[in-house]
Order: sequence, then C-alpha cells, then structure tokens
Amino acid sequence: MPHEIPDRVKLSPGNGGLPKVTITSDWSTAEIYLHGAHVTHFQKNGEPPVLFMSDKSRFQKDSPIRGGIPIILPWFGSRDGHAAHGFARLQDWELTKTSENKGAITLHFKMPECPAAAEFPPFSVEYIVTVAQSLTCDLQITNNSKHNFSLEDCLHTYFQVGDINQISVTGLKGVDYLDQMENFARKTETNEAIKITSETDRIYLDTESTVEILDKKLNRRIRVAKSGSRSTVLWNPWIEKSKRMPDFGDDEFHNMVCVESCNVTKNERTIAAGETSSLKIELSTAVL
Repeated sequence: MPHEIPDRVKLSPGNGGLPKVTITSDWSTAEIYLHGAHVTHFQKNGEPPVLFMSDKSRFQKDSPIRGGIPIILPWFGSRDGHAAHGFARLQDWELTKTSENKGAITLHFKMPECPAAAEFPPFSVEYIVTVAQSLTCDLQITNNSKHNFSLEDCLHTYFQVGDINQISVTGLKGVDYLDQMENFARKTETNEAIKITSETDRIYLDTESTVEILDKKLNRRIRVAKSGSRSTVLWNPWIEKSKRMPDFGDDEFHNMVCVESCNVTKNERTIAAGETSSLKIELSTAVL
C-alpha cells in the first residue's frame, strides 16, 4: 500500500471498516483514521494511553469520531443549517507522505476539496503529525484567494485521566474566559490549579500558555505546549450531559478531560491572501 513503511507505518481497516494508519516509533504507538485525519491513539511504551476514546464512539462516514483529536475547522460550535464544529472532521483526508527520522515517524495528510467549503474563499489544509517521544500535530491552512479571510480552528484534544476528581489543570491563572455554563459570562481564572467538580465548558482567551494536566491517580503529568493558538478550551461534560450524548458513555466523564488548543470567538484566525497559518501542539508526558 502507498506510504507504508515496514514495521513503522501500516494502513488497514479500522473500526466500522474505516481506513486507519497504525504508527510505531522507537518510543510510542499511534493510530490515525483517514476519516477526519483523526488521531485516535497515542501511547508511550510502558505508559497508559495519552488520549481518551469513548467506547460509544460512532465510526461512520457521516459522523465525527468521539475522542482522540478531532480537527475543528472552519468554525467552532454550532452553526445554523450546518454540522457542529465545521466539516473538516467529516471528510476523508488523504495520506500524502510518510517519513522516518532517527526513530520518529512523520505523516502528512491533505483535506480534500468538498462542497461544504464553497461558501469560503479558496483554501487548502495540510496536517502534519509526528509520532516520537511526544506527539506533535501541526494544522496548516493556506489562503489561496486574493483576499484576507477569517475562520476558527481547534485541535479538540481528549485526554485520558485516572479519575477526574484527582486531577488539576495548570497554566491558565489570570486568564479571562467565557463560561459557557453561564451564558458566556466573562470571568477571570483565579486558580493556579483548576479542579473540575461539575460540568465545565470554558473558552480561555488571549492565551498562548502551555497547559499541564496533573494526574495523581496515574502519577502522570501531561504537557500541552502550543503555538499559533490564542485560545484554550477546557471541557468535561460531567453527569447530565454525558447521559444526553448518544456517542459517549454515561460514566466516561470520570476518565477524560478536554484541553483544546484553538483560535475561536474573538481569537478567530485571519489569514492574509496567499499566506499559510499554523496551529501546532506538542503533547508530552512525565512522572508526576
């Protein structure tokens, strides 16, 4: 099969018969589905998975995958008459290139042209994922038109945690956020270590900070470093919303938290004519 690397990169049918890429680096393993160029798995050798995947996730062409790293583009949230969180995560992306360098594996994906993009000026998207001691994801958007235009983008990352009651999230103290649980009320984060004790849905604004998830139960620190991102979303659906989500288990909120690197609401991205923008994250782990 094209772009396979023996013992390193393999293409095969995944859940629901959707094609997936399995990657083995010197330090870790990963899986990426072509549907949405969706990273569904990253795990360092000898450690628990870094990414959370719902057991209820639908692996269907017309549905987004629940968990891992959905690509949110070109809008965030709901939009009348359109799919929530944009159309990128519903497209079947093309794997265009793979390479190996000193045990690290890099894969390039390209979003296909699609009718849903017709309302936007012409643009193209490449997604570059490197699997090594850390996981690096680089979403590159090129404005192929003669005019500036704006969009929202987000790497909506779900993280596996041992127990939501035993984690804290650091790196956001002093940052203003929109609290979606209180009709987008604007607040300022006062906590050095944020604890999650109820449904949480916050858009932190004007922040390029690295965020860490401190997980006492797994004795692990997950570090979320980013560039080209001015917003961070923190989300956990808690009890009642979990029950309302058909592709999410009622009790799965105990073992996940989303820390999303993005450019949304007032931080939407404007790309100049002929220019390329990059939203890049690096996910790494360490003993707590």
